[in-house]
Formats: sequence, C-alpha cells, structure tokens
Amino acid sequence: MSDLRQPPESPAAERAESPDDVGTSVAESAGTDDPGQTSPVGRLAATVDRLRREVRAAQAEADGRALIELAKGILVERLGCGPAQAARQLAELTAQAGVTPLEFAVEVINQASRDRVSEVTSAFLAATAARSDAAAAAATDGTSSAVRLRTAESGALAADDTQAVADSLLEHALTPLGAEAVAIWGLGADGSLSLAGSAGFSTAEAGRWRHVPPGVTTVARRGLTEEGGQWIRSLAETGLPSVGQHHHPEGGRVAVPAGTGGRIHGVLEIAWPAPLDPLSPPIVRQIEALAELCAHTLETSALPDPAEDMGPRILPDVAELMDLADGLHDPALVLVPHLDAEGRLVDFLIQHVNGRFLDPAGRPRGVINGALLLETYPLAAGQSELFERIERVYATGEPYRAHRMRLTALVDDVHLTAVADINISRHGGSVLLIWRIEDETARLANLLQHAQRLGRIGGFEENLLTGEITWNGQLYHLYGRSASSTPVPLEELPAHAHPDDAVAIGRFLRSVLHHRRPASAAFRLQRPDGVTRHIRVVAEPVLDSDGQLYVVRGAYQDISAHHWTEVALAATRDQLAHTEQQASERNRLALQLQHAIMPPTQAPLEAPGLRVAVRYRPAETQHLVGGDWYDAVVLPSGLVLLCVGDVAGHGIEAATSMVVLRNAMRGLAVTGAGPGQVLAWLNMVAHHLTGAVTATAVCALYDPERRTLRWARAGHLPPVLVRGTDATALPLVKGLLLGAVPEAGYEEHEVQLAVDDTLLMYTDGLIERRDRSVEESLAQLLTAARAVPPTLDQQLDRLLTHSRSDTDDDTCIVGIRVD
Repeated sequence: MSDLRQPPESPAAERAESPDDVGTSVAESAGTDDPGQTSPVGRLAATVDRLRREVRAAQAEADGRALIELAKGILVERLGCGPAQAARQLAELTAQAGVTPLEFAVEVINQASRDRVSEVTSAFLAATAARSDAAAAAATDGTSSAVRLRTAESGALAADDTQAVADSLLEHALTPLGAEAVAIWGLGADGSLSLAGSAGFSTAEAGRWRHVPPGVTTVARRGLTEEGGQWIRSLAETGLPSVGQHHHPEGGRVAVPAGTGGRIHGVLEIAWPAPLDPLSPPIVRQIEALAELCAHTLETSALPDPAEDMGPRILPDVAELMDLADGLHDPALVLVPHLDAEGRLVDFLIQHVNGRFLDPAGRPRGVINGALLLETYPLAAGQSELFERIERVYATGEPYRAHRMRLTALVDDVHLTAVADINISRHGGSVLLIWRIEDETARLANLLQHAQRLGRIGGFEENLLTGEITWNGQLYHLYGRSASSTPVPLEELPAHAHPDDAVAIGRFLRSVLHHRRPASAAFRLQRPDGVTRHIRVVAEPVLDSDGQLYVVRGAYQDISAHHWTEVALAATRDQLAHTEQQASERNRLALQLQHAIMPPTQAPLEAPGLRVAVRYRPAETQHLVGGDWYDAVVLPSGLVLLCVGDVAGHGIEAATSMVVLRNAMRGLAVTGAGPGQVLAWLNMVAHHLTGAVTATAVCALYDPERRTLRWARAGHLPPVLVRGTDATALPLVKGLLLGAVPEAGYEEHEVQLAVDDTLLMYTDGLIERRDRSVEESLAQLLTAARAVPPTLDQQLDRLLTHSRSDTDDDTCIVGIRVD
C-alpha cells in the first residue's frame, strides 16, 4: 500500500468544484436565452433558482458571521474597546489589507488562537509562498484554506450532534479537496465502532454500517490501530470492507484516529470517488486537524448502544473505580491522565493503590499515592514498555494482558527487577492497572510439585521421638491410600511389601535406624486395592546436637515402568544373543562347506597346451557367505571344462545350492554334450530344487588340439578375451538364467584362440557398483585387462586388487592362457 502522505509534485492540492456551484452554473447557463423563460414553467424555474442562490448566500453569510463576530470579540479583548469600536477597527483593517471581512476575521482568529488550525494555515502559506512565481496565488489559496477550516470549525462547534458535524466538514472543508463522502466513527468501550455521523453516503448504506463489532477489520479499524492512520490510494487494492465500498470501489480512502488529550474517541474516514494521489503535507495536517475537531464532538456526545436504544452507557467514575480496586485480591493502581498546558497526554497520575499493592522497590503506599507514574517508575517507558501499553489502552479502550512481564524500578541508582502478570483496562476516563508479582518461592514449590508428579515421587518425614509422620499428596497416591488415612511408619514397611522382599527391607531399616547411614532399597509394594507396584525407597537419618537420631526423611519412587522395561530388555537381549549365536553357527557351516568345495587357493590345473588359474575372494562380511562357484577340470574326452556361476542369495541355502549345481554340471559335462545342452539340463535341475533356486552361469569347453572354445551363458556376464594389448568382451549369446522356467534353450558360440591369448571368466562381484551401470563397469574391466603381466596368476591378482566393486559380494575368476 502506497503512502499517500508523501508530498506531491504540485505544492497545492487539486481543488474540486462544489456540487452546488456546478448546479448553479448549469441553471444559469440555461437561463435568459431559453424561449420558455416567459412561460409559467420558465418563470417558476427562475424563481426556484433565485431562491436557491439566496439560501446558499444566507448560509454562507451565517457561517461567516460567526467568525466575524469572534474576530470582533478578540479585538475587544486585545484593544480594550467596545463592540462598535471593534467593528469599525475591523472594517478599517480589512480595507487596508485589501481582503474580504471574512478572510481578515480568519487571520485575526489564527493570530490569537495559535491552535492546530492556525498551524495548518501558516504551514500552507509558508510552503506555497516560497515559490516567487506563485506568491499571489499562494496567498489566495492559503487564505481560502484558512477560511474553509475556520468555517468547518465554526459549524462543528455550533452543531448539536455528530451528524451535523459531518455535514459541515464535507461542505466546507472536504468537498473543495475532491472528497465525496465522510464518516465519523465513535469508539465504544468494548472496541466496537459505531457510525456516529456521515455525509455523502446514502441513508440505506449508512444504516447497514451503523455498528461494527470488535475485531472486525475495516478501513476505519486499520486507521484506529495503525500509527498515523490509513492512507489508501484505492480501496479495491486493499480488499478491506468499508461504508460505501460498492459505490466507488476504485476510490481512495483516508482513515485517521480522532483523539484529544491522549485518548482516541473515534475515527474520521474520508472517501474520494477516484484513486487518490499522494497528498501534500499541508493537506495531511488539515485532515488531522479536522479529526481533532471530530474528537471534541465525540467526547461531548454519548454514543448509542449498538444493540438497542437504551441511552448512553454510564461508566464508573474514579471513586467507584477506587472502591472496585480495594475489593480486588490482586495489587491494583488507579491511574488518571496527566495533561500538559496544551492538552497533550504526558503522564499518568497514580490516583490510588489498594491495600494489596506491593511496590517492587519496597516503598510504602503513601509514597506511591498521588505520584506520577513515570516519576515513580521511570523505566516503565523503556525495558518493559509498560507506559506505552497503558497509553494505548487509555487511547483505544482495548484491554491488555501480559504474562510474566519484567518490571524494573530504579531506587537509589539500583535497578530492582520483578516479574509480574499485568492486566490493564480503561474505565471511563481512568485506567485500572493490576499486577501480580510472582512469588519465587511459590513458583519453585509449584515446580517441585510438578516434578514429583511426573517422576512419581512421594516424600516423607518421620519424627522418631514424637511419632509424627508427614507425607505429601503424591506419596498417598503411590500407596493407594486416601489423604485422610494414617501414614505408614518405616518399621511397619515389611507388612506392606511382598514377603520375598523382607530381607532387602530389613537390611535397609538396619542401615537407617541402627547404623544411622543413608540407604535405599527396592521392593514390591502391595497396596490395599490389590495392585502391586515396584518401589524404590531412599532415606537419610537426621541427628540432633547430641548425635541422637530423631528424624528420618526420604522419598518413595514408583519404578514399575522402569522395572518392566528392564525385564523386557533382558528378555530381548537373551533372544538377540540366541539369534546371533544361531546366525553365527549357520554362517560358519556355510563357510566351511564353501571352502571344502572351493578353497580360496588351489594347485594349478595341469592341461596340455593350456595354463589355468582360478581365484576366489569371499565377501568382507562373514555373514554374507554367497553362492559364487567356479570349476576347471579335464574331462575323459580330453576337453577342458571351464565354468563360473552365481547362485542368488547368501547363507547356508545359497552355499548348498551352489554345491548341487557345481557337482551337477561336472556330471552332465562327462556325457560329452555341448555347453548349451549342459546348461539346458542344469536349468531343469535348478528349477526342481527346493526353494526354486535361480542362478547365472557360463559353461565353456576348450579343445586343446584345435585351440577352439565353445561356450554358452545362462544370464551371466560374457567372458573377456585378451589378445595382445586389446581386450574385448565376447558376444552376448542368448540364454535365460537357470531355474527361471522349467525348460529353456541356450545358444552356443565358438571362438578360435591363438598362442598367448588369455580368456577371463568371472562373477559380478568383480565389477558391480551401486553408482554405475553394468556397461560402465564392464568397460573399466576391459581397460584393466589390457595391461598383461608376465604370468597368468599375476594378471588375476592384479584384477582383484584394482577391482572397484562396492557391493561387498564374493568374487570368482577363472583365467586360461594358451601356450
């Protein structure tokens, strides 16, 4: 929302022509040239027009006559002359000044009063007369502005109700500024707004806005609550409701508080038909002066009850408020406004303090009574903002409450601080301030009581000499006894406990009563209602000056929840330990089985014209024993069987499935079938295994005489061929993973090998990464395989060392090199 109080480019506000003047000019323009002037209707229209002008002239003369008579009275007082001589003096001075009698009378009033209206006029003249090229226009404009304000003031003072004030303001002061309507809102004691007077709005519209309940946000409410009021360019931009909002929704609005003597009595709201440009400072001060005029009228008039016509609301006077303060149980002060010579609120007088009032500095009530608030508590306007809160409540009538406000008093150059709950309310022309200074001891006792309740702790004290026993309320609750029952002495404690706890309680009583040492014990309390609670008791002996035991004090705490939690945790720990032992045993068995079938290292395979090496790297985490397997064996036919595989899952199930598939492949390969047929049979074996085992595998048969390799794959990664400094992956022949379907076919592929060629077969644990695709990981393997060390064993060790896998899976590698 733009601030419409910024100075515009032009020093003077735009002036709107009066509607009556417009009507007169239209009537005059339709006058003598009309041929119907001589007709009866024409003569009647001319008569009505003439009478209208005479009425307006009479009204203007009456409004100006009051100001002229007031100026005469000022001259009588200043010159010490009679009324006739003052009239002659006024006429002579008017003639010498070359202005009208009304304009000169306003100047006399301004010089004599020096009030808000005269300040507005002087500022307007000073601002406009500074421009040498418009000095004459400035004087004329300033004078007319002064006449408008004084005329509006005269009409407001002469009016007997707020409605007449609204009519006078709109006619004399606001219409020349371009405004089309004005509303004067009265502020009720409950914070509601009542439309005390309006002009320019229809009767029906004014009736709909007769009362605005407290808390309803409107333009007038914003003008009341926000400092400096509301200056709105366009009502539609804000979305705030207001009287006449549907007539000119794009029009500008101004709402300023109407207050006097530090107290706000209502709001002055002005409506323009079009968006409002920023107003110059003189116009802003003129509107604020009009709001002050409204405040005087609202102060002297009683607002009607918003619900029914029940007459003015009678508020209690200061004496009644003092009686009310004396009847309160909390400390209270009755404050009345303290105004300066110009009627501005500067402080509050402490008219009365009740008998429960406690000064934070410890001063007697007689010193506080009759003193000024800021003199007594000079820091009230600083740290706690107490004075600003009181001032706001007095101005608006809206009560204020605060919890734990910090109050600071300055006594003998020492800052004394107290924390209090504050309640401020306005009653008539006075303010009632109630503060309840917090008792630190009571607050700590209350805090201790809550801590004992939350901790389920009850305290006791037992006098062994007199037999007097004191329990707090929480201890009665722990024992399941009423507060009127007799407390249980310590010596009778075994009778209220479980028999199995008699030894622990006896040891506790001997330590406290005989050895005179602090002690504690845990036992099961059997309450009268049949409930058993787990209790811990702590006690300490108190000795007199002769070293004799005379008092034992201590506390009981209900630890039932803690006890059952410990029981549940112990059971959980036992179960967890048993489960961990079982898992460790299973993993040990799986690892032993895996190592029995595939030792991490084994002797090189002896095959004609071929060097074979294998590597197996188990998972780093022992409980992740996997199902990776490999095999390299010379078949009876002279062919060499090479294979690697990976059973899905980990643990004993994966290890046993691996053993079955590995041994099955050896047996099937002895039949002389090709690798594709071997995998087809192996798929049937995997599918019919218990638990529906799935696995991937590569099966290859190497012919040493022809140096050819026939191979097939079942969902596994293809072998890698290293020839010279080049490494490539063999084609991805078709082949479904093992165990997925009952029957499956597997394609075969044959590759011709040459001397010094190296073939690598591996499981996914060598290359798999969580942040990379399989293709990217395979490309990294090909890069690492291009560096060919002197021996095959060195090459496999290098591949394991430089593996970038991060899945913590076990890994198998089978490598062959042709001689």
